[in-house]
Amino acid sequence: MTQPPPPPPNQPPPGGGFGPPQDQPPQQPGFGAPQPPAQQPGYGYPQTPPPPQGAPQTPPPPQAPPADQGYGYPGQQQTPYGQQPNPYGQQQPGGYGQPDPYGQQPGYGYPQPTMPMHPQPGQPAGGGRKISPQLAIIVAAVVVIALIVGGGVWYASSSGDDKKDTASTSGGTGGGGDEKGGTGGTSSKGDEKVPSSTAASVLFQVPQPELEVDTTYTVDGSWLTDKVYAKSGIAEIVGYDLAKGTKLWTIKLPGPVCRASRHMTEDNLTAIAFEPAMPTKDRTAGCSQIAAIDLDAGKKLWTKTAKTGDRLITWDNVNVSANTVASGSTSGGAAWDISTGKSLWTPKPTDPCYDAGYGGGEKLVAVRKCGSYDARQLHIQTIDPASGKVISEYKLAQGIEYASIISTEPLVVAAEVGEVEGARGISDVFAIDNKTGKLRSHVSLATDQYEARCDGIYQIEYCFQVVVGNDRLYVQTAEHDGTGDEYSNRTNEIVAFDLASGKQTGQRADAGDSYTITPLRMDGGNLLAYKQPPYDKGGQIVTIDGGSFKETKLLEMPSTKAVRDVETSMLPDSSEILYHDGQLFMSKVYASDFGSGSTEKRYLAIAFGAK
Repeated sequence: MTQPPPPPPNQPPPGGGFGPPQDQPPQQPGFGAPQPPAQQPGYGYPQTPPPPQGAPQTPPPPQAPPADQGYGYPGQQQTPYGQQPNPYGQQQPGGYGQPDPYGQQPGYGYPQPTMPMHPQPGQPAGGGRKISPQLAIIVAAVVVIALIVGGGVWYASSSGDDKKDTASTSGGTGGGGDEKGGTGGTSSKGDEKVPSSTAASVLFQVPQPELEVDTTYTVDGSWLTDKVYAKSGIAEIVGYDLAKGTKLWTIKLPGPVCRASRHMTEDNLTAIAFEPAMPTKDRTAGCSQIAAIDLDAGKKLWTKTAKTGDRLITWDNVNVSANTVASGSTSGGAAWDISTGKSLWTPKPTDPCYDAGYGGGEKLVAVRKCGSYDARQLHIQTIDPASGKVISEYKLAQGIEYASIISTEPLVVAAEVGEVEGARGISDVFAIDNKTGKLRSHVSLATDQYEARCDGIYQIEYCFQVVVGNDRLYVQTAEHDGTGDEYSNRTNEIVAFDLASGKQTGQRADAGDSYTITPLRMDGGNLLAYKQPPYDKGGQIVTIDGGSFKETKLLEMPSTKAVRDVETSMLPDSSEILYHDGQLFMSKVYASDFGSGSTEKRYLAIAFGAK
């Protein structure tokens, strides 16, 4: 495969780690947008994932939160910062990769301390004894924990707080809550059944249009309903017949789709952000347009914009919860009724904070930024999707610049705290009670033993290799040597953490030699996962029982080279993977031509179905 060039400055690749500070509104996607990550070597060979794109700075000492004012900011007395009880300052015994109670060293998969802890040498006055390195490490650990944990604030619930939104999760390869509700880790029947034959054939492929050399366009967004598979193309969205791939409808747009909601309503309505014109070689037209899409009818319902002063706001993300479309930016957030386009709220010019973005689905959660970059504080707010009223709030430690929503119900937030050596993406996960705003648990992923990535700079709810369900966090581990002797024999696992305690449950799903396994989404109480194949086989979709963690194969793709080349060009850490009822749909979020002279045909999407 052709190797794409690295991303332009200040633009992260999709699914990458959290990036550098951005004091100015980020450049919008389109021509010259973030490039897709370089193609990996053949599957089954050792691969070294790229490091995260520059971590935020180590958090400074806590300070008081900004003044009480503006939309979305609490109007009641704040809980003093730093008084949140520490639920995770102890070792986590038991479970896969945990330390042996008799003193053995932690095994593979054991979560390490969140941040580097450096003992500070010193000598008391009067010739007292020096502080031992062990004591200094303990003191440093206590300081680090105090910095990480923020305070929770509880607000009176708005009407409808207890109503469970039933919007379906769509698109992407990770994140998302349990669509049917959790079962506490016990076995629960899912909707996905084993087909009569698990051998798959290609249903259809969507070719990439011819592009100018050295161009990249965003083609973000794919959705699956009972009637249609919809996929963003270049300045269009096309609905395809599920079995044949024939075009059922096309929505033409003046410019590329730059952002797309992963969620849709019960009536299969969703939302996108797009550019008002095609980009040129010099600049993009700006991701300023928000539209609601009826996926069943194949119609654009309305288009809206918002301004800051005389300038159109360029949106960093868009999401759907209940009947609300919400979009965030460095200028603040706005929301509209998805059916009518009625404005629900817009940014306030005098607001000292701003909604950087929203997580959608069962709940609507805002990631709200307050303070300057060197004194930033992020407020994770569960809000009423109809009014924007704050239901509860949790404040992350001051100095954390970027955070992502893995799931809104239960509420689970990912962040990269400090410059964590060895971490392959996010370093810390916080489970929050979105009714009270209190921290439930903390999970540390700050080692090189896990692979979970989020784009907390722009899209807010855009995580890969990690899924929430059954009140558990399912995380993909890093690749390691398998049991065989072959050079290509690499493998990994999915491990589970209990969100009530933050401890590992001991559950582990093995990919098997020469495969790597990635969690996709929940199916009732079961976990769906994709297994990347070795160089001579096709990939697999498996279901993992939520209680026993027994794996059952649902679908296996063809092993022919031509088909496998297309499948493995859509990596699960940077592509959209949807599976339902024996059909698998894989698609890209960037369309590119890097002028390599290769005659290899490129595809935007490929669909497989059980024979």
